Amino acid sequence: MTAPSSSHTSTTHDRYYTRVSSRPALIERVEPTVWGSESGAGMYGAQELHGHSVRGFSQVPGLLNPDEVAGYAAELDRLAHDPLVRQDDRCIVEKKSNEVRSIFEVHKISDAVARLVRDERVVGRARQILGGDVYVHQSRINYKPGFGGGGFYWHSDFETWHAEDGMPTPRAVSCSISLTENFEYNGCLMIMPGSHRTFVSCVGETPEDNYRSSLKEQEIGTPDEDSLTALANRHGIAMLTGKAGSATFFDSNCMHGSGDNITPYPRSNIFIVFNSVENACVEPYYAPKRRPEYIGARDFTPVR
Repeated sequence: MTAPSSSHTSTTHDRYYTRVSSRPALIERVEPTVWGSESGAGMYGAQELHGHSVRGFSQVPGLLNPDEVAGYAAELDRLAHDPLVRQDDRCIVEKKSNEVRSIFEVHKISDAVARLVRDERVVGRARQILGGDVYVHQSRINYKPGFGGGGFYWHSDFETWHAEDGMPTPRAVSCSISLTENFEYNGCLMIMPGSHRTFVSCVGETPEDNYRSSLKEQEIGTPDEDSLTALANRHGIAMLTGKAGSATFFDSNCMHGSGDNITPYPRSNIFIVFNSVENACVEPYYAPKRRPEYIGARDFTPVR
């Protein structure tokens, strides 16, 4: 498919063009999902890696034990109530309730989360999927308190990371580690299995400093309803539930989202994005300038 003309020089050469046309488009992916060998020599077995390749995600029950869950939950509570963290630009609050929604670059704020990033149970799986050394493109903790935790509308992370951070290809994987039980009714993660093979080119131009509003409620870079319906009809929707301590690794181009939490049961998680060092970000493809480094890292040092 030929990209529409644009003043942005990369558009004519970029397979994953977005935010430059008045019409959305579905573009089939050419890159693999699992870049390493699917032999299973590592934290993942061969069958698990194959499943990840087909569905675009994999779940790891009990990645953290109960004592670890309790320790990290206490750390999240400490950070949410730390007045210095609250004043930091890396802390994002809910649009309506003013409660903490996310804290970014948390592995540089919390020693405990920094250790988790380097844990072989976590980074080892990312290396297997991405086929070599990785760095942290983004880290954050997400809070979704009961009675008002806001949802995240359907989106592909890669669409934003490509457009606004300059990530060349979908050679990145996210790890979401649950610190509370995920039920179907408290705003659990939803993914369209297999949707990672199709890139949805979105309409609308990226405004200046779009991140200031998009981190609270994303509007630019969200797919149109017809494209979402087509993907949902093709792939269905998986509700990713699980006990506290479970983890989900999912491809950067998975179509995913979550609903509001109107139940009494909070949902919180630690979220780490690993990108291949061979896929380091360049200048943004479809945004006026880079987002802050606490959202899209420019330090490509491999995790050791």
